[in-house]
Amino acid sequence: MSNVSYLRAVGSIIYAMVCTRPDISHVVSVVSRYMAYPGKEHWEAVKWILRYLKGTTDVGLIFDRAKISDSLAGYVDSDFAGDLDKRRSLIGYLFTLSGSAISWKATLFPVAGDE
Repeated sequence: MSNVSYLRAVGSIIYAMVCTRPDISHVVSVVSRYMAYPGKEHWEAVKWILRYLKGTTDVGLIFDRAKISDSLAGYVDSDFAGDLDKRRSLIGYLFTLSGSAISWKATLFPVAGDE
């Protein structure tokens, strides 16, 4: 990994996440916070993600026209000050169509009173 740029490695993982792998979105958002000054532990996290992706190549978004029904579902979740570095809260949502994710987002917000 010493010959590979941290930015390029994280960028490649982001591409996979956006296109077919929403299951890694949280961990990708965490390693993306350290793009300016990555440390050894951040490289280890990126290598872990890459090993996870290699071991789960059969996992991803699959849309089968024959199985699509009108079942649209939405989910939302949050935590309170879960980011230990800056005491920010994580809020996220996920929408699925026939069991496959079609839209998702997670955002960090400052805890009230810490602005």
